[in-house]
Amino acid sequence: MGIVEFLVLPFSYPFMVRALLAVVVVGGTCAVVGTYVVLQGMAFFGDALAHSILPGVAVGYLVHRGDRGPILLWALGAAILASLGIGEVSRRGRLKEDTAIGIVFAGMFALGVALISTVRGYAVDLAHFLFGNVLSVSRWDLGLTVGIGAVVILMVVLFYKEFLVVSFDPTFAATLRLRTGLFRHLLLLLIAVTVVISLQAVGVALVLAMLITPPATAYLLTHRLPWMMGLAAVFGILSGAIGLYVSFYLGIASGAAIVLVATAFFLLALALVPRRGLLSHRF
Repeated sequence: MGIVEFLVLPFSYPFMVRALLAVVVVGGTCAVVGTYVVLQGMAFFGDALAHSILPGVAVGYLVHRGDRGPILLWALGAAILASLGIGEVSRRGRLKEDTAIGIVFAGMFALGVALISTVRGYAVDLAHFLFGNVLSVSRWDLGLTVGIGAVVILMVVLFYKEFLVVSFDPTFAATLRLRTGLFRHLLLLLIAVTVVISLQAVGVALVLAMLITPPATAYLLTHRLPWMMGLAAVFGILSGAIGLYVSFYLGIASGAAIVLVATAFFLLALALVPRRGLLSHRF
């Protein structure tokens, strides 16, 4: 098999074309939003949101009798509710944010498990939401993913300066009379929405990796936020595309393949980054 045939063959199937477009959008969006997650140490929040959408998935499945299309909208509602709930519990209960995250995460995850356990055959029907199945993306799913991803990126671009100030210098933000609470909640909402559009590609179990690993790889290479976002998006998109090839030719789960490629990029950067890499110290 020639190199051209090797590259083109997978995309002779329409479902592979849709899968490629989906992973490009998901990889880029997760990487850009995940930059804030990495820099602010919000990995626990991302993981909590990924698991807090289970009630939405379960309710959508029950209401629509197994029709998988509208389930993403229910998952989106659950993610938004969880992100707002974490903010309110933290503010009104005068609790640290990680405590509020733990409370909301545990409650919603337990509710999701309870609802899913009432569905006969749920282990098979809902497994792709846990582990991802980007190869089953429909045109409707793809349109929804592209639309939501575009809105998320647009919001990051429009409020870039506000997110920057609120994230890294809240005191200065207050002197500028920025509504820090509003922008904090907006950032949490963007993370929640990004988690939902990643469901089809990598699933609940692996979505945190796409939020964290590409930005962490970029962080090893640069400390300027615009460059970090750009590099993270490149790593996220490449991880998705290469992961699809790995999945197609080796016959392994697509979500796992994408995350493994992202992890490989991180390990390479960790080993080879100038002056700070593992190999640069050794040699």
